[in-house]
Amino acid sequence: MNELYPKKVMEALATVTYAGTKKNLVESEMVADTPTVGFDRESGVWTVGVTLIFPRETDPFLKSTVKATEAAIKYHCGKEVEVEIATEFKSAPRPTVEKLLPEVENIIAVSSGKGGVGKSTVSANLAIALARLGYRVGLLDCDIFGPSMTKMFGVEDVRPYLVEKNGRNLIVPVEKYGVKLLSIGFFVDPQTATLWRGGMATGALKQLIADADWGALDYLILDTPPGTSDIHLTLLQTLAITGALIVSTPQQVALADARKGIDMYGNEKVNVPILGLIENMAWFTPAELPENRYYIFGKEGCKRLAEEMGVPLLAQIPIVQSICDNGDNGTPTALAAETISGQIFLSLAQSVVTVVRRRNATQPKTTIVKTH
Repeated sequence: MNELYPKKVMEALATVTYAGTKKNLVESEMVADTPTVGFDRESGVWTVGVTLIFPRETDPFLKSTVKATEAAIKYHCGKEVEVEIATEFKSAPRPTVEKLLPEVENIIAVSSGKGGVGKSTVSANLAIALARLGYRVGLLDCDIFGPSMTKMFGVEDVRPYLVEKNGRNLIVPVEKYGVKLLSIGFFVDPQTATLWRGGMATGALKQLIADADWGALDYLILDTPPGTSDIHLTLLQTLAITGALIVSTPQQVALADARKGIDMYGNEKVNVPILGLIENMAWFTPAELPENRYYIFGKEGCKRLAEEMGVPLLAQIPIVQSICDNGDNGTPTALAAETISGQIFLSLAQSVVTVVRRRNATQPKTTIVKTH
């Protein structure tokens, strides 16, 4: 079978007549979003996702329209295509972007230009440390292709459930260690690569944001993927992000990418404040030589970058085996407040609270990035 694109799916939808209007689905403006298209390399099967909007849940033409839609997609796109059709209703509309997460006070993006610098470790421990300080905290794993939070929180076998609110079915985040957590890792096979096109990935991310029951939060931490991809653009176009934390190692290669992350948020069209830098893997101290520091990736690179950019350096986190082990075991280091490593993350959380309060007192609220 040839490549399958959303345009071909839309052409198939244009052949389906909705009896309520005597027009096709596209003309009737019943297609909620651009159809999602994916390909499973292992099975060689294409998948298509479509969301249709009906006037109300009791629509007498709902079932027949859904069946006709599936048949049309298979006829025009291939009999072997797997089709998933979701339904929404005008009587219970999805919230507009500006009204998303009205009970969330602060949205913090933890970002890095480069992979492998420990951004997810910082996100998990920061969220737990904030919760231990008494704040209401949520954590959204925004890495659709490489989610890690389910493992770090030891909830790989847990599945979120749905709750009905105001006529909408919402995903209930999994709660552990005082943190509300959502990740695509709850919904995909951890042993299988997520082979999605950009549209499917951003659609899934929007669903984790808009179709979840986050409730009232003081802080929602966004663990973003490395780089400056369309995932980041989706976040900026969907949420008014209070500020960004940039994680980097002291290594020059990592710092070069960190500059790109800073530039992305500081762009005049984006204008998300940089709350501070976090230097991870700052040095290594062997247990048998507790007074010694070995600067494996360079010395104080983030400190110099923070001074250059005029932003605070919020923490320098050393290389400690227990931080890695605790993440792998689902018991992040911030839970052990009596340890030196645990204290580092509690201190980081207190610093984040301070810079967020200062930012909110001196700068206007961030607005979402508008598309034209």
